[in-house]
Amino acid sequence: MAGSNFVSEIFLFPLSGKIAPILAMATEIKAEPAMVLAGVLLSLVAIYIASKAGGEFFNWLGFPPVLGELVGGVVIGISALNLVIFPENGVDSSASIIVKMLELTAGLAPDAAEVTFQAQSEVLEVLAEIGVIILLFEIGLESNIKDLMQVGVQSLVVATVGVTLPFVAGTAGMMGIFHVSAVPAIFAGAALTATSIGITSRVLTEINRLNTKEGQIILGAAVIDDVMGIIILAVVASLAKTGEVDIINAVYLIVSASVFLVGAVLLGRFFNDTFIFFAEKFKTRGRAVIPALTIALFMSYVGAAIHLEAILGAFAAGLVLDNLHETEVGRELEKLILPISDVLVPIFFVTVGAKTNLGVLNPAVPANREGLVIAIFLIVVAIVGKVACGFSVFGLGNVNRLAIGVGMVPRGEVGLVFAAVGSASGALSPALDVAIILMVIITTFLAPPLLRVVFGEGEPEAEEVPETSG
Repeated sequence: MAGSNFVSEIFLFPLSGKIAPILAMATEIKAEPAMVLAGVLLSLVAIYIASKAGGEFFNWLGFPPVLGELVGGVVIGISALNLVIFPENGVDSSASIIVKMLELTAGLAPDAAEVTFQAQSEVLEVLAEIGVIILLFEIGLESNIKDLMQVGVQSLVVATVGVTLPFVAGTAGMMGIFHVSAVPAIFAGAALTATSIGITSRVLTEINRLNTKEGQIILGAAVIDDVMGIIILAVVASLAKTGEVDIINAVYLIVSASVFLVGAVLLGRFFNDTFIFFAEKFKTRGRAVIPALTIALFMSYVGAAIHLEAILGAFAAGLVLDNLHETEVGRELEKLILPISDVLVPIFFVTVGAKTNLGVLNPAVPANREGLVIAIFLIVVAIVGKVACGFSVFGLGNVNRLAIGVGMVPRGEVGLVFAAVGSASGALSPALDVAIILMVIITTFLAPPLLRVVFGEGEPEAEEVPETSG
């Protein structure tokens, strides 16, 4: 079917684009597993040092540690030390300090450097994706379906306004002010709709605001925003490729997303009872965490298989198992998932920072100057559009609407996906590509400290969502 073929092309082409060079080189030179492992080990050493050093430093400054992890990634990434870099940044093995270390200390042959670099990068990408899956599963466990449903209407309104305002303003501004043609202008507007649920939820957890009314509205809106973002990305990518919108594909994504999320919530009771039954029968180590991770990984697979995001499946799995807090198995699960999260989640945030190329800020490069002007416009629209959506909350009295809007600001890895797809499609000029990347950088780094400021340090716990009966 044409729609399903298009979906495969749009959502699988980034992966095939990374693997293809490896397969091509594999006909001549194969990467040695020992060298790939050595490169991954050195990269993880750099990632963990950057994560801990950055997190501790920013915590000392009074900022969320997640911001330190992002900055630590920038330091060891393409913008500075070139310790952890990726082919998608337009570099090869000759720029990698890790590869040079392997050549000097582990005996890596120079002619095998490139294929080793590619394979090592793929492993790190997979580890980062698993890290964000674990993060969203943990966030789902800490959330409460009743609380999310209680603010569900508000979350839907916030997400809708937060997608519509930036998209319309960004597209109209690019066409009216900068005279950009329709397709790239629509792509720029679409990139403004994204919200990084991973970064926002991590910050909310760190400042103990995840279970407040504001936190639950932000979380629910970010999930809805994520689904809308996937649909917009597919439609806009179709427009860039063919010049016309693939209606069948858009309808498919809308229906599959709705069925998946609603079905996961409705099956929550069954999953809870089944999980507790089996976990209580197991007598060996990992009786709670292994079955839970199995459910999380399977639902992540289902989310990816139906061309949604794996992280949505992980979040849904956490929601499914959210009603375990009062059981011994549930308390054991919450305790055991923390060290797994501590090990894997930093890989995700550090790699996001490592991929950030601050070279786009250099005004000495002529192509960057136009991009900087466009970027200023996109940054203003990106921030104002999301902050404004917080004030669309209705029916609630004592709620921090500014905090809700700020919580929707960071674009993070989601915005980078939009930029990557737009660049690969050929729809974006170099200046517009630079502008979108800069918008993603600024909103990602600006939101965490702002979120802490707008919530305030002394906000009372009384603002948490009250328990509902029944």
